[in-house]
Amino acid sequence: MDSLASYGSFAELEPEHMEEVAWGLRRSNAYFLTVVGESQQAKLPQNFKEETVEKGLVVSWCPQLEVLAHRAIGCFLTNGGWNSTLEALSLGVPMVVAPVWTDQPTNAKFVEDVWGIGLRA
Repeated sequence: MDSLASYGSFAELEPEHMEEVAWGLRRSNAYFLTVVGESQQAKLPQNFKEETVEKGLVVSWCPQLEVLAHRAIGCFLTNGGWNSTLEALSLGVPMVVAPVWTDQPTNAKFVEDVWGIGLRA
């Protein structure tokens, strides 16, 4: 596994955003686990799961802290919610933060400019 992508339980991504994330994961040619809630799965591109079955896994939930603690995780694509940010930070997992709302832009700034453990998308 190379990366974990999760936008949390509350974020409702626009279909275009979901498509960009999905095809970015596909084109990365990296192994990935992405968490897409049941209510969001219809926004995945058609045939995405089938086209990524060899390197990707799409689930509706995962024990995020346990996954982030696994040595196979090299990067965490997140919306930058405080809990996710704190978990990745405490485990030293680099992040790509694509903020959606509330505290996330501030958290993304800290991830990139203060703590130096990731990038803001």
